[in-house]
Amino acid sequence: MGCKINALNPPMVFKSSTLRPSFRITAVSSFASSSPKQQASTRTTKLPNSDAYSISFKTLEACKLGISRYPDFDYNAKGGTGTGIGTKDGDHISVSFDLQNLYIPPLTSETTRILGLPLPPGLKIDIVPESFQGRIAPDSGKVELEFVANFWFSAGSFYRAPPLLVKTVLTSEESRGSIRNGVGERLDKVGKCRLVGVASVDPIDDVFMNTFLSLPTECLAILNAVISISE
Repeated sequence: MGCKINALNPPMVFKSSTLRPSFRITAVSSFASSSPKQQASTRTTKLPNSDAYSISFKTLEACKLGISRYPDFDYNAKGGTGTGIGTKDGDHISVSFDLQNLYIPPLTSETTRILGLPLPPGLKIDIVPESFQGRIAPDSGKVELEFVANFWFSAGSFYRAPPLLVKTVLTSEESRGSIRNGVGERLDKVGKCRLVGVASVDPIDDVFMNTFLSLPTECLAILNAVISISE
């Protein structure tokens, strides 16, 4: 099974990483009420006079994940981290994150709630990144990062579904599908942002999951994060 990217830019190819139930990133997003344009107008960050940069990404709490027409999961992604290397590309920095150091917390009863209730004990969704790279514009605050990951659903030791492959662009702008959509927020002066991405999810070789999730369908990710850039 696979997914189709809802993005303006052509997809990028990435090497797969070793399977592990985690996700690393260095960015911080916020659910501030100001618009991307308003945030960009208050930015004071200037692109450093260098052609090589170190990028860190950290995920925060108050994130959301949604699939099909089910209510969104309230997801505390605090603790997700990652580091990457960036190169100057005009007014942008092209960045590729190291998959060996990229960690995203799994969805469990400790990190995730739906309709105000925690996930049932034993239910777990591991997020295993396959690629994470894109472009960051420090002056305007615009962020577009292509993200590919396998989502592994399991229930205790007796059930583990084949992975759902999710491909999307996490953007500080708007991401819109046929049934799901979200609006992000650009980097502010301390690197906080909200990144959103909508992806199409294809059926997998599992009748239960296909029926339960109404595959094919769409999923939505909303991540609060902080992105730090240094020479």
